[in-house]
Amino acid sequence: MRLIREGLVIVSAGAILASCGKGGDNGPGPSPLPPVPIALTVAKFDNTVALTGFTNYNIRPNPAIRLSFNNAVDRSTVATAISVKESGIPVSAGFAYENGDSTVLLSPSAALKALAKYTVTATTALKSVKGGALSTDLGITFVTQIDSTDKFPVIADNALLDLVQQQTFKYFWDYGHPVSGLARERSNSGPETVTTGGSGFGIMAIPVAINRGFISRSQGLARMQTIVSFLKNTAQKFHGAFPHWLNGSTGVVIPFSTKDDGADLVETSYLMAGLLTARQYFDGATAGEVNLRSDINTLWNAVEWNWFRQGSQNVLYWHWSPNYAWQMNHKIEGWNECLITYILAASSTTFGIPQIVYKEGFARNGAMQNGNTYYGYQLPLGPANGGPLFFAHYSFLGINPNGLSDTYANYQTQVTNHTKINYEYCRANPRAYFGYSNLCWGLTASDIPFGYNANEPNNDVGVIAPTAALSSFPYTPTESMNALKFFYYKLGDKIWKQYGFADAFSLKDLWYADSHLAIDQGPIIVMIENHRSGLVWNLLTSCPEIKNGMKNVLGFSAPYL
Repeated sequence: MRLIREGLVIVSAGAILASCGKGGDNGPGPSPLPPVPIALTVAKFDNTVALTGFTNYNIRPNPAIRLSFNNAVDRSTVATAISVKESGIPVSAGFAYENGDSTVLLSPSAALKALAKYTVTATTALKSVKGGALSTDLGITFVTQIDSTDKFPVIADNALLDLVQQQTFKYFWDYGHPVSGLARERSNSGPETVTTGGSGFGIMAIPVAINRGFISRSQGLARMQTIVSFLKNTAQKFHGAFPHWLNGSTGVVIPFSTKDDGADLVETSYLMAGLLTARQYFDGATAGEVNLRSDINTLWNAVEWNWFRQGSQNVLYWHWSPNYAWQMNHKIEGWNECLITYILAASSTTFGIPQIVYKEGFARNGAMQNGNTYYGYQLPLGPANGGPLFFAHYSFLGINPNGLSDTYANYQTQVTNHTKINYEYCRANPRAYFGYSNLCWGLTASDIPFGYNANEPNNDVGVIAPTAALSSFPYTPTESMNALKFFYYKLGDKIWKQYGFADAFSLKDLWYADSHLAIDQGPIIVMIENHRSGLVWNLLTSCPEIKNGMKNVLGFSAPYL
């Protein structure tokens, strides 16, 4: 009876279901389940979580790339939807699956290039096993590690210094302007534009090149004769001072800016420091060297330093224009790269300035002093963290800071601590820029992607300039040598060029300048030499005018004064 009753019930139910399926008033059958969407939950390079919307740095060349989703993926859609690309070009890769197919393991078939940018992409073509798709395309960008292999054979440290000095000197020697002999402003702009300040740095490099055997003394003398003759007889001058830029063939001023079309006293001081260095070096009795010294003295004695007080003000002014007069109105006030300007102005025997112009103008009655400590180093002068490193270079290409002091600072402490602050900042890397380290450091004015910037800790855009660390050799010999080896051996395939190191680079942007600048290349040669032999320091500070100006006019003390 039990079986019969159950059977009847089943039959009756079947009849009811059957009856419901008949007639014209019936509803639709049961709806199919909706597709289950798929979404990325986490991405990893090896065991490190990847950031979306940001660039992921320092990724191994053979990374295990894991994309984990909220649902199992449809394997048949993976190869079409997921890829690794460099500049839009797919990279061969294999796929594996984990966690019940909810994680895709993407492995490049061969090692990726070092210091290259890649993007992992997943498109809406990716489906889950339950039919859902990604709602939108996604991309995860990453940059691979620095290649730690040496790009050139390892050589002795002294040989490496020789090589860097010689290669960098080619900028001034091989690329020097064929008519004037002066230094072109940069390697990637108009070939007629020569720079007076950069030429001064290049002139300082000529005695170095002779002493190191890169050129002969007669070759150096001939180049100096060409330069000095052009400056004396062809180049435009304004109250004895030179403009920032000149046409290397005609000597006509090339405006640096609209109203900067006349004298630039700071650039003139760099040029004069170079000329005086050459005067002291070419000290022979031959007619050529005697005449060279005479012509340099003519140029040196013609600079009307005191006229740039704009009347009788106790400060020097940077610019004067025959068309705009003093409209630039830029006082030369410290602390910055202009100490040499005041030293030369005080040293002039024809148009000199008194000490009060230095005290009230450059030193601002002590307002240029700092005294705060950064990264454990007290900074006597200048802005917070020291500013760009060219402050520690340009004036001290020819002026030896060791043992040098006045009312305001011990200058050996100033330049050394400034450099160490810059180094420690890069080592600490508070902005987390890829590439900064104890080996890769140095912030100063340089080219940057799409422009130019006075790089320093308070204005840091992630760009390293080799000149910063290399021109600091006298102050931080160990740290500078470590940087040199890193630049040459590890990054040499990227930044070692025809005229030495490229002006600057940014590893975070994978950008390497295609330029060399005279004002950056010159200090490398000169300051490496000052570290090695003190040659340029000894030459410029041997000038009796410089000794008198520094000691008796400005009140400096140093063993060499």
